[in-house]
Amino acid sequence: MEKLIQLSLSGIANGAIYALVALGFVLIFKSSDVINFAQGELLMIGAYLTYMTVQQFGLFWPIGVVVAVILAAVVGVLIQQLVLRPLIGEPAISVIMVTIGLSSVLRAIVGAVWGITPLPAPQFLPRDPINILGATVGMDKLLAIGLALLLFGILTVFFRTSSEGIAMRAVADDQQAALSMGISIKRVWAVAWAIAAVTAAAGGILLMSIFGGVSGTIAHVGLLVFPVVILGGLDSIPGAVVGGVIIGLLEAFAGGYLPPELGMGQVTPFIVLVLILLVRPYGLFGQKLIERV
Repeated sequence: MEKLIQLSLSGIANGAIYALVALGFVLIFKSSDVINFAQGELLMIGAYLTYMTVQQFGLFWPIGVVVAVILAAVVGVLIQQLVLRPLIGEPAISVIMVTIGLSSVLRAIVGAVWGITPLPAPQFLPRDPINILGATVGMDKLLAIGLALLLFGILTVFFRTSSEGIAMRAVADDQQAALSMGISIKRVWAVAWAIAAVTAAAGGILLMSIFGGVSGTIAHVGLLVFPVVILGGLDSIPGAVVGGVIIGLLEAFAGGYLPPELGMGQVTPFIVLVLILLVRPYGLFGQKLIERV
């Protein structure tokens, strides 16, 4: 029972971070139909920007985190304005290839600025062990879950009450109708990329604090975005949350209960990806499109 609780909390904590990154992926896809293969690199950029503001510039860490998140949002807007905006109307494969190339460019920029050697990072979250029903769990895992839920709550309020959030929902439902109502599609896309960069940066900051360091391998977490969004549904925000938790739990249970030499903790999410594509390709909560020809 102790092992089950420990693995469950660890899986939920990891799943909450996956869901944060997947949320940005879904927002971009819903608003602009762009499949962003550079989402993991946005997560890495957020972690390195936090390292820069806190460790290199010496800012008090809450201020450094806020500055890093703002810079990450600026990066997201610049990517949309300079890289993707000129591709409006181009074939989907062209946009996909550009995001793949963008991921390589972002990795090269990070390597040129900070190098490829892992860097020690400040621990924002305390690691004190907490006993829950006989299982020992680090406080950083529990705080990561709480912070992720807080961010989800803030974004939910934003989408439901703010004018920009309502405009984003309108564009996601029908771009032509939103355009006829005077909504600026280009502004909505810029906001979507900014939010995607912010959620990815938040995930990167949590990972950096949990692991106690920052390196380019953080971007590999972005690969788990694809099992998460395919499971939950490419166009479903609740699906990103549910998919993140499910993938996080499956990863933890497979790594904890199966022989470690099999490496099933890393493989299981992609087995789920293949199965869900075969059985329910639009995901658990995705919209099922029917085309008549």
